[in-house]
Amino acid sequence: MTTSTTPRLPGEPALSALELAVPRPEPADASPHTFPDGGRWRTEVPSCEGPEALAVVLKESARLDVPLHRISQGSGIWMLTDAEITEMVEACAERDIELCLFTGPRGTWDTGAATRTDSGGGGLRARGHSALAGCVEDAVRATELGVRCLLVADEGVLWTLHRARTTGILPADTTLKVSALIGPVNPASYAVYERLGADSLNVPSDLTLDHLTEIRRVSAAPMDMYIEAPDDLGGYVRMYELAELIRRGAPLYLKFGLAKAPGLYPSGRHMRDTVLDTARERVRRGRLALDLLARHGAEGGMSPLGSRLPGTLHRFEHTEPGGN
Repeated sequence: MTTSTTPRLPGEPALSALELAVPRPEPADASPHTFPDGGRWRTEVPSCEGPEALAVVLKESARLDVPLHRISQGSGIWMLTDAEITEMVEACAERDIELCLFTGPRGTWDTGAATRTDSGGGGLRARGHSALAGCVEDAVRATELGVRCLLVADEGVLWTLHRARTTGILPADTTLKVSALIGPVNPASYAVYERLGADSLNVPSDLTLDHLTEIRRVSAAPMDMYIEAPDDLGGYVRMYELAELIRRGAPLYLKFGLAKAPGLYPSGRHMRDTVLDTARERVRRGRLALDLLARHGAEGGMSPLGSRLPGTLHRFEHTEPGGN
């Protein structure tokens, strides 16, 4: 699963010849953790908004030889029909790719005006019991149709869905993924999300390499990170840090986002061309990332295709109603 030689740093041979070489990475900064299959990184294409976009992603990934572990959607389960969800589940199952759908409703589309102020209010979080109930409804419906990964943007929703899977309301092998828009930014908050039930956690793409090392000293829960972030998440492009992001952040999902692209959520037929064009380009960005890793001798350590489970993680204890 690992390469036999040490990956080179970007520009290292030329800069060394010019006596501008940077110091070698400190071994103590490296994450000691892996996925349960021994891999250190997996791949994800986000913002795959429906069956037609999924078909484009799958076709382009085959054409460009981009291996995919996970495909995720952002508009929400409630924006898809049963037939559309079933079609996506079946298409991903045929290729042994994990499908992750977003629970909703979310605060940014709610009636609360605070999300439109400079403070952002509660952001994506589920406002009130009715929004919490909608997220649970989405989760139950999606898992009944075969979805086994749910994206959440609220701590209460996360804890509720974790309890639901431990009691059999949701399938026990359902995985829960934390959205980048509420992603933790320090080791303590990362550990709390893990204990609330998170199986993988999006972190904001502006975290430094040292921040990743700090998180890895307290938690082995898989991390998701946009290698190229959408504009509403900062538009960061961190291609040349790929090898170091993996070294520091493993186990890590490399998310192939897209900057300078229109927002897609909530998606629909009125945005068809944009949805398909951006889906195609996200896969191409994945090819660019994989090529860069290969040029630097850092392509080793990818999880086997079909891998999806996070391994054993730490959880808060909880007692269900009627328990002692």
